[in-house]
Amino acid sequence: MFLGTIFLIILYLILKYILAWISYYNNLDPRLGDSTWRFTYDYPVMGERDISDLDDKEFVRLRRKKNKIILLMYSIVLIMFISSMGVLSKFLLFFFD
Repeated sequence: MFLGTIFLIILYLILKYILAWISYYNNLDPRLGDSTWRFTYDYPVMGERDISDLDDKEFVRLRRKKNKIILLMYSIVLIMFISSMGVLSKFLLFFFD
C-alpha cells in the first residue's frame, strides 16, 4: 500500500510536468488552441502523407509534437487510474480484514 502510494505520487508529478509541456506548446502558436485534453484540430491520417506539411512545416511539426505529448498524458492517466484501483483495494482489505 505504501509503495503504491509513492508510485501514484510519482505519476502525479510526471503528469504535472507533461501538463506544463502542453501549456508551453499551446502558447507557441495560437492555431493549436488552448485545450489541454484534446488533440489538435487537424488530425494526421495513418498511411497517407499529411498534405498540410507542405504548407506550413513548422506548425505541422509542432502539432505532431503536441499530439505525442497528449498521447503520453492519456497513457499516464490510464496507468494512474489502474494503480489507484490497486491501492484502493489494498486499503479496503487492510481495514475490512
